[in-house]
Amino acid sequence: MIAIIDYDAGNVKSVEKALLHLGQEAVVTRDGEKILSADGVILPGVGAFGDAMEKLRTYGLVDVIRKCVREEIPFLGICLGLQLLFESSEESPGVEGLHLLEGRILKIPSRKGIKVPHMGWNDLSFPNRGRLFQGLDAPGRGGAYVYFVHSYYLQSADESIVTAVTEYGVPVHASVEKGNLFACQFHPEKSSDAGMRILQNFIEVCAEKRGAECIQRE
Repeated sequence: MIAIIDYDAGNVKSVEKALLHLGQEAVVTRDGEKILSADGVILPGVGAFGDAMEKLRTYGLVDVIRKCVREEIPFLGICLGLQLLFESSEESPGVEGLHLLEGRILKIPSRKGIKVPHMGWNDLSFPNRGRLFQGLDAPGRGGAYVYFVHSYYLQSADESIVTAVTEYGVPVHASVEKGNLFACQFHPEKSSDAGMRILQNFIEVCAEKRGAECIQRE
C-alpha cells in the first residue's frame, strides 16, 4: 500500500487515480501511523510554499515525513512536494522547509518568450539515470516529455542527486534521487505514458524494499 499525504494542498485525487489505474493499492491520509506503515509514501502538492509548510506543521506531519526518510521508506515528492523537501523558497521568505535536501527554490525569471507560471510539456534529459526513469527514452535526447505547472524551480546544491533536467529560460533541476528519497518538479500523474512509467518505477522500488524487509525478518 502507498500512502498519499493529505495536507489540503490539492492534486491528491489525481495521484490516487493514477496509482489505482496501475493496480496499486493507495490510501489518502494524514494519519502518521498509516503513513509510517506504508510500503511507500507520496507528498503531492500545488500552491504556496509557506501555506503548505503551515499545513504540514498543523497536522503534525513534519516529524512523520522526516521519520519516513530516516527509516528509508520510499518517498516521492511531486511539484510543491519536491520544493518542500529543501530548506527554503523565494516564494515564502523566512519560512523553513523540511530541509531534507540542500538547494535553492528560485523564482522563474520573466523574460521574452518565457511565461510564468510555466504550464506545459517539456522534455527531460538525464544527467544521472535514476531509478524513476528506467525504460524511458525520447528521440535525440534520451529523455521523456512530461507536464509542468510551476512558478518556482529547484537549483540543487548537490548535482550528483539530480536525475532529470529541463530548460525553461533557466536550467531546471526537474527530479532528484537520494537513497529512497525521490522528487519530481513535474506531474507524473498528468504526464501520459511517460508519467505512468515513472509511477510504475516508484511502485517497483516500493515492492523491492518490502521484499528485502521480508527476507531480513525471515
